[in-house]
Amino acid sequence: MKKSTRATISDVAKAANTGKTSVSRYLNGEQHLLSDPLLARIEQAIADLDYRPSLMARGLKRGRTRLIGLIIADITNPYSVDVLSGIEAACRERGFTPLVCNTNNEVDQELHYLDLLRSYQVEGIVVNAVGMREEGLNRMQQSALPMVLIDRKIPDFACDVVGLDNAQAASTATEHLVEQGFEAILFLSEPLGSVNTRRERLRAFRHTLSRYPGIVAENAEVPLHENAQLDALLHQFNSRCRGMRKALISANGALTLQVARSLKRLGLNWGSDIGLLGFDELEWAELAGVGITTLKQPTWQIGYAALEQVVKRIEGVSDPVREQVFSGELIVRGSTRR
Repeated sequence: MKKSTRATISDVAKAANTGKTSVSRYLNGEQHLLSDPLLARIEQAIADLDYRPSLMARGLKRGRTRLIGLIIADITNPYSVDVLSGIEAACRERGFTPLVCNTNNEVDQELHYLDLLRSYQVEGIVVNAVGMREEGLNRMQQSALPMVLIDRKIPDFACDVVGLDNAQAASTATEHLVEQGFEAILFLSEPLGSVNTRRERLRAFRHTLSRYPGIVAENAEVPLHENAQLDALLHQFNSRCRGMRKALISANGALTLQVARSLKRLGLNWGSDIGLLGFDELEWAELAGVGITTLKQPTWQIGYAALEQVVKRIEGVSDPVREQVFSGELIVRGSTRR
């Protein structure tokens, strides 16, 4: 059986007994330039041949691809999934197609995907840079493409950023623990490095508790999958603060999961033995034990706003770069209630 080949614009023109120029006019929305009989012949030829024009080729001919590149550091992170949903919705409304690249936190992949997106001639890039290595971020700076960063700034790189109001969110979370009568609070994060989100949340935590000198305020950094190190940190904090009402703040959702697992290994129950509050709303947070209090980010809105901003840059808006921040929402559950 002979393999069928994809119909071309020349095939359509031949079947409609006309030239390629007339077919191009039809495809480009200039039907008013064609007679009714010719319109009918072209429509019939397209239907008979099942002709599907190449959107990429048409876009390149006009100097537009309507493609937006999305670079995601870790697509398994629930935060990233929710952000992607907002980006995709905005793409649909604005007539763009997203090309999603998951780097899996690997430098080589970050650089590979950036070069790949350039080759596809994307019109702009949205970068969910949490977890992205410095080398990849540096390469981003060299790109002349319109770009918006989600949830993380790059030092010395003037670029639009969309994300959480980290100072407001961390202050709200810390004040809640104070109001609930906790006497010792440990702020846990992954290694700070130059990640501004982690630093801003820690800074707000310290600033808030500076107004309450009677409360023990500690912070520690731990890599995400160093279970033994995390177990030791939590065991030592629990021992040091024996007899005190104590709580943990986890700086992101992925770390909250590891903290919950560690507490289970140590035989500590959140809500009775120790308080637990995590950044990022997690689907399982309300189902785990008495429930885990979370600081919910408006992730869908963040993704939507990031796409809107990069489209503005694509369309030539030359306003000074801006940081657009959204407020978080505290969802109180049994892990922090009196």
